[in-house]
Amino acid sequence: MSTPAAALMVTGSLSGHLSQMLGDPATILFTAIRVIIVYLFLLLLLYLAGRRTLGQMTPFDLVVLLLVSNVVQNAMIGPDTSLTGGLLGAATLIGLNHLVACNAWLRRHLERQPVMLVYRGRVLEDHLRREDVSLADLEEAIREHGIGSTSDVETAVLEMDGTISIIGKHQTTPKRVRRVKSSRNR
Repeated sequence: MSTPAAALMVTGSLSGHLSQMLGDPATILFTAIRVIIVYLFLLLLLYLAGRRTLGQMTPFDLVVLLLVSNVVQNAMIGPDTSLTGGLLGAATLIGLNHLVACNAWLRRHLERQPVMLVYRGRVLEDHLRREDVSLADLEEAIREHGIGSTSDVETAVLEMDGTISIIGKHQTTPKRVRRVKSSRNR
């Protein structure tokens, strides 16, 4: 039964499966382009919407994150369900993330600056409103720092990572204790 025709059929079938698994080179190129476009769009969308650190995620935030990942999956990968397409999509996402994380210019333009919330015992209410930090959250953070009231605070700063650094009036170095829910980390 080992005829040349049978060997050709097995080879052709194996070649077809291998081609299907690895994908078409043009489709793979378009997959990379689609992943880049979706990544940049989501990065812009998340920047405009604000950020929420993973530790501060509510169940609603988790549901949205899961649904967004499902919605954009087809936009990124498209018809390419090959192994190569999936691996290329993952590698492209990790590469773009590394580029953003290591590029000082991009980080400077994508990350927000620290914002002062209390100065010399006076709460800066317009800053609280802009960053969507409640007075109750601020007061809780102040108490967690072992300070009784805002009047005993020299400065309180909402840091880039969502923590609040507080320096008491009789303290020389800041102590960062907790993350707060704010527009900056949502």
